[in-house]
Amino acid sequence: MTTPAQGLHTHVLDTLGLEIAAGEHPPGQVLRTDELAQRFDVSRTVVREVVRVLESMHLVESRRRVGVTVRPTEEWNVYDPQVIRWRLAGTDRPRQLRSLTVLRSAIEPVAASLAARHATPDQCAQLTERALGMVATSRGQQLEGYLEHDIAFHRIVLNASGNEMFARLGDVVAEVLAGRTHHQVMFEDPDPAAVTLHVRLAEAVREGDAAQAERLTQEIAVGALHELDVLAP
Repeated sequence: MTTPAQGLHTHVLDTLGLEIAAGEHPPGQVLRTDELAQRFDVSRTVVREVVRVLESMHLVESRRRVGVTVRPTEEWNVYDPQVIRWRLAGTDRPRQLRSLTVLRSAIEPVAASLAARHATPDQCAQLTERALGMVATSRGQQLEGYLEHDIAFHRIVLNASGNEMFARLGDVVAEVLAGRTHHQVMFEDPDPAAVTLHVRLAEAVREGDAAQAERLTQEIAVGALHELDVLAP
C-alpha cells in the first residue's frame, strides 16, 4: 500500500525526471531545494530523497552552497529503466526508440544464439508458452495482453543466454516494448510476420539451433526498426 509520503515522493520524482529528460531544465541549471519544496508543497526531506534518486541516475549533482545542478545528457545513466521511461515520454521519443531498438538488434540475436545452446527444458517450455500467448493476443486490439507476453518472451531469451550482462538488459527491453505500446508506436494489431517469427524463434531455441535463433532474432529487430520508420519517422 502506498503511503501519502510515498505518493508525494513519486509525484515529485516523476515530475522532475520528466522535466529534466525533456530538456526543461537544461544541463548546468541549478535547482534550489527550498524552491522545489515550495513549488511542490512538500518537506525538504522529500526533496532531498528525490534528489538522491536523481543523483543515483546521474541526472543531477548536489553540492553544498551550490544547489542541485542538472548534469550533461552524456553523463546520464541511460540504461536506467526509469530514465528510459522519462525520455520516451518526451518529444525526442522517435530518436530514443530508434537508439534503443538498434541496441536490441546488436544484443538480442547473440543472446538468442546462446539461449539455443543453454536454455533449460523449463525455459524452452516458458518460451513456447509466451509465444503462443502472443499469437492468442495478436488480434482484436489486445495490445496490453500482447505486451505482457512479449516482454516475458524477451526476458526469457536474455535469461536463457546464461550471460548475466545480457540478462540485466531485461528491464531495458521491457521499457522499450512498453514505450512503443503506451505511446501508440504500434499498429492496432501486431504485425503477423513478427508474431510468426517469435513462434519460430521459440522452436529454434527448443531445437538447439543457434544459427537459426540468431537469424530469426535479427529479423525481428529489422522488422521493429521498419515499424519505427513508418510510425515514428
